[in-house]
Amino acid sequence: MRSVGNEPLSRNALAFVLAGGRGSRLLELTDRRAKPAVYFGGKTRIIDFALSNAVNSGIRRIAVATQYKAHSLIRHLQMGWNFFRPERNESFDILPASQRVSEANWYLGTADAVYQNIDIIEAHGSKYIVLLAGDHIYKMDYELMLKQHVESCADVTIGCLEMPRAESSGFGIMHIEEDGLVKAFIEKPDDPPPMPGKPDMSLASMGIYVFDTKFLFDELRRDAADPSSNHDFGRDVIPYIVKNGRAVAHQFSQSCVRSGTERQAYYWRDVGTVDAYWSANIDLTDVVPELDLYDREWPIWTYSELAPPAKFVHDEEGRRGQAVASLVSGGCIISGASLRRSLLFTGVHIHSYASVENAVIMPYVTVGRSARLKNVVIDRGVNIPEGLIVGDDPEFDARRFRTTQQGISLITQPMIDRLNA
Repeated sequence: MRSVGNEPLSRNALAFVLAGGRGSRLLELTDRRAKPAVYFGGKTRIIDFALSNAVNSGIRRIAVATQYKAHSLIRHLQMGWNFFRPERNESFDILPASQRVSEANWYLGTADAVYQNIDIIEAHGSKYIVLLAGDHIYKMDYELMLKQHVESCADVTIGCLEMPRAESSGFGIMHIEEDGLVKAFIEKPDDPPPMPGKPDMSLASMGIYVFDTKFLFDELRRDAADPSSNHDFGRDVIPYIVKNGRAVAHQFSQSCVRSGTERQAYYWRDVGTVDAYWSANIDLTDVVPELDLYDREWPIWTYSELAPPAKFVHDEEGRRGQAVASLVSGGCIISGASLRRSLLFTGVHIHSYASVENAVIMPYVTVGRSARLKNVVIDRGVNIPEGLIVGDDPEFDARRFRTTQQGISLITQPMIDRLNA
């Protein structure tokens, strides 16, 4: 059954993005901002991928629920996502936790975050709700998932993908039948069960759900009235529907968006640790990266700062502004320094005789003369002092900075300040 006039189902859908989480495994990167607001890919923030997927899928009504240290995220959304027009039946709502239901409670869980905003969602009159996590990197056409939801007469359709068991304990794990019906759902098990015939793989939930709006509201009201509930989709609402209703799995491979250059069958990343974050960014410097950010048919929308072009100056032996296998954003100045396999966000200035390799450098960082940086993630606005060396001695680095098991050093301004204390 299709909507009236055979128009896309996305025109009758609202995307509700859950963007309130801290992402504590990113350590100091989320001291001042929520995980969805963390910078990614040279120009964007992590949340831009879920939002761009919604817009590119044809969804023009979007709501974003925020909670943890939301100022950076809200400012980004206000500046970069303010192009929706009510006269075209479009909307973009930012929904901070504001004790709208009870003066004693902020958002108690993911389900409660939607429940507390039922009246706002109802006012849009959307037939379907596409519920999204705001902290993953991927490209996906939600229209195809909506079609499966309607055609399968599901109470909830759950986006899922195959994942190595060793990496699956932080996700909801599903068991499905051949027709896609979900028979079991376990949230974040310590020992994820394997897929039948694939002992090293588990079927993991992507945190993407499609509901009929009326059904979702009924379930949220039921859950809100249950004093034993955690008011969380993964722990409470989805397992209840799996047991008492009709939950259907949607394989990500069926709706993953790929350009002609992307080699992988599908690309999805949870950049939830510093190592994963560094790796996903550095991978973009490959000649043919697994994620194509240059695909004009599926653009990643964001707030784009007005900045002059990147600039490379000086051409002397030992003092040559140059970059190899790197992404350099607007407003950057590479002044007599060398850059290799690195990703620079807006406004980074690297001074003469410095060398930078395998680095992810966030906006408005200054790297002093003769500094040598390797295998680093540098937070926004850090001033790297002249002559600082990072990456040659991991044990020494670990005494000064946050250094991961893979030897990636996370550098923030307070860490730099302590060097001179």
